[in-house]
Amino acid sequence: MATRIILLTILFIFGDIYFYQAISVFVVSPLIPLLYWGVDIACILVLLAMAVFPTWRSRAKQFLPWLLSGLLLSLLPKLIASPLLLAEDMYRLLTGFGERSIVVAALVLIVAALVLISMLFGITRGKYHYKVRKETLYFSDLPADFDGFTITQLSDIHAGSLGSKRAVQQGITLANQQRSDLLLFTGDLVNHTAAEMEPWKDVFSQLKAPYGKYAILGNHDYGDYMQWESHAAKAFNLHQLEQVHAEMGFSLLRNKAVQLVKDNARITLIGVENWGKGGFQRYGDLQKATENIADDSFRILMSHDPSHWEEQVLPYRSPVQLTLSGHTHGMQFGIDLGFFKWSPIQYFYKEWAGLYQRHGKYLYVNRGFGFHGLQGRIGIWPEITVLTLKRSES
Repeated sequence: MATRIILLTILFIFGDIYFYQAISVFVVSPLIPLLYWGVDIACILVLLAMAVFPTWRSRAKQFLPWLLSGLLLSLLPKLIASPLLLAEDMYRLLTGFGERSIVVAALVLIVAALVLISMLFGITRGKYHYKVRKETLYFSDLPADFDGFTITQLSDIHAGSLGSKRAVQQGITLANQQRSDLLLFTGDLVNHTAAEMEPWKDVFSQLKAPYGKYAILGNHDYGDYMQWESHAAKAFNLHQLEQVHAEMGFSLLRNKAVQLVKDNARITLIGVENWGKGGFQRYGDLQKATENIADDSFRILMSHDPSHWEEQVLPYRSPVQLTLSGHTHGMQFGIDLGFFKWSPIQYFYKEWAGLYQRHGKYLYVNRGFGFHGLQGRIGIWPEITVLTLKRSES
């Protein structure tokens, strides 16, 4: 942790010094550099204090998401606009170091301002800017009675980060307006403790679906990211979280499968506990969850971490036609235009947002309903997924 803070501090300092070259072109008052460097020095001192004093870092943990958001507000506009300065410096180097162009400096500041405005929207409004994303999936082995069956998927609520009950209520109303047959939640109900859901149970209890509501656990739900007084206290918290699911009308599937019956046909819904690569917990047991399922059953799997799909689900002995995941949040930062999407998370997860298909099997990665860490969403909006299952002839 300390190493990462020090690296962030170094990046922050170099970014500030370089970006100030654009500001210096327009400096007409001593207040401008005083304001600029005063804010930045305060941020740098806070970062260094967190790196040097572990006890202070531990006490300030609850403020860390807001500190991170503030640092990103200061740093990212500069980083995104600075390549324009770099391009000009390369040109000046090749032509003998003329004066810095006032036009380029102005362009740099305009770009930085536009980035800052979009970030401010993301932190203030974007985290509740719910978007419905719809996909129609075709399967040759889908039972005919399930042709046209609809699923609403939510993921990564992170109740401990939510603030506006009115905004969240709008998201829940929007989810119910989709009138799907089935509602599935793919993990991370809370950040750390079951108590985080107390103010929100009445809101999320409003979710409805005629074929039921089912949920799984995500990596945050186990309470692994905080210190507990004892193993018993941690286990009791998980028990409380199970009760919260039940109180909201969700059936929690922990390495378990259920049959969904429609007219004269059945499909199998499977829920596994969290299984992830790269240091994340591997509580999920796909074999246990599917041990009593017929080999020819049509299967829908809920697995929180999308890395599970490639690592275990695709090569599994029995086919899983559709896997639903979340976990990545799309990093809550990026560009998502439908025809083009980019986020830094794609350098860590091959499948990080939206629909993926391989060998006739589908994976859908929900971008998340809530937020965590960064106190907002910038370009990657919170998502309500609606999937329609269709039977194809081929």
